[in-house]
Amino acid sequence: MQRIVILGAGESGTGAAVLAKQKGFDVFVSDKGLIKKRYKEILTANNITWEEEKHTEALIYNANEVIKSPGIADKQNLVVELHNRAIPVISEIEFAARYTNATLIAITGSNGKTTTTLLTYHILKKAGFNVGLAGNIGKSFAMLVATESFDYYVLEISSFQLDGMYNFRANIAVLLNITPDHLDRYNYNLEHYINSKFKITNNQTPDDAFIFSADDIFIVDNLHKKNLKAREYPFSLTKQPNPGAYINNGQIIINTKNLCNTFFMTVEHLALQGNHNIYNSMASAIAARILEVRKESVRESLADFQNIEHRLEFVSKVHGVEFINDSKATNVNSTWYALETMRSPVVLILGGQDKGNDYASLIEMIEEKVKAIICLGIDNSKIIKTFAPIIKNIIEVSSAEDAVKQAYHIAKAGDTVLLSPACASFDLFHNYEDRGNQFKEAVRNL
Repeated sequence: MQRIVILGAGESGTGAAVLAKQKGFDVFVSDKGLIKKRYKEILTANNITWEEEKHTEALIYNANEVIKSPGIADKQNLVVELHNRAIPVISEIEFAARYTNATLIAITGSNGKTTTTLLTYHILKKAGFNVGLAGNIGKSFAMLVATESFDYYVLEISSFQLDGMYNFRANIAVLLNITPDHLDRYNYNLEHYINSKFKITNNQTPDDAFIFSADDIFIVDNLHKKNLKAREYPFSLTKQPNPGAYINNGQIIINTKNLCNTFFMTVEHLALQGNHNIYNSMASAIAARILEVRKESVRESLADFQNIEHRLEFVSKVHGVEFINDSKATNVNSTWYALETMRSPVVLILGGQDKGNDYASLIEMIEEKVKAIICLGIDNSKIIKTFAPIIKNIIEVSSAEDAVKQAYHIAKAGDTVLLSPACASFDLFHNYEDRGNQFKEAVRNL
């Protein structure tokens, strides 16, 4: 019997374990930390052996194959030793794809992938498709393959998941953008990160589709370096690709086959506003039209979509001050996009665990839109050094409650308090959801 070892017992690892057990493998799950109660219950109910707070090497190095959580870096000693021993290390997405014949729509990018994944799923679900939502969002892909039967999957794929994917083939691959992010996982080498993102196109054939931004310099500059075989569908705000999507006189125009099949929709009717969301909407609409979703259905879905929690989420209006939760903005580019959508003076809550951020790209936007910065982090020195020359009012706090109180004290009626940190959350919070939830709670307590 082939032995599969799974490192990490979160959503991804537990799903992989259930699928592997179902397929007849000898399965062992090892987690260096504590395993959450609900995952222990699932593993135990499926007669899967597990350990927590340790990695017993003797029980790991005898694996035929290892499925690694995307949160475990490739440079960790255990993973390096597995490679040295020529034991294959793959991602849960790679493993699950072996056991489904469904059409796979895989979406990646430095920013916007969650919104685009949910929007694409919303369009297909509303159109009556038998479709599942998985990957870096919701349930794990492996768990859905083990317990459900879908004809289509919309998958949000992170670069960490892509790093462990080798034979995976996306029928429709979407690459939204590439901006420097998570470079600490790529030895601060942008080229390695770019190569990781382009793995979304691996194994595609001329029968498949590749949807990408023609306005993203990192994507465009690397297209010719890749052996791309899929049909290409660029989207752009500045060019007019055909096939593809573009803007003309305030309308999104999409061609996927021929001019008589052209899709039109007025930008102002989109549920999601701002240039970054026009990109997200174009990518989702192209994917839907490739799958021959009716034009009327696509328009309706793009107009009635509800955005996700922690992504430019309206929280409340208190004495004329609007509070927006964008805690999911964990990199500089996401914060830039958030500021781009603001139409009133902003008190910006910024900061957290720095990932090698370069804040310089925010200077012009902050100078134009921000009246004060609240630094919510343990080490705010880089933020203060960057913005002190242009923002006089910079305050440091160490809790979401204090951040909200200080921001509310500074803001006037008609202003917006925006939590858009540009940083990871792990210095003061469990994760970005915890940060966003504490922010919302503090607003409700005003």
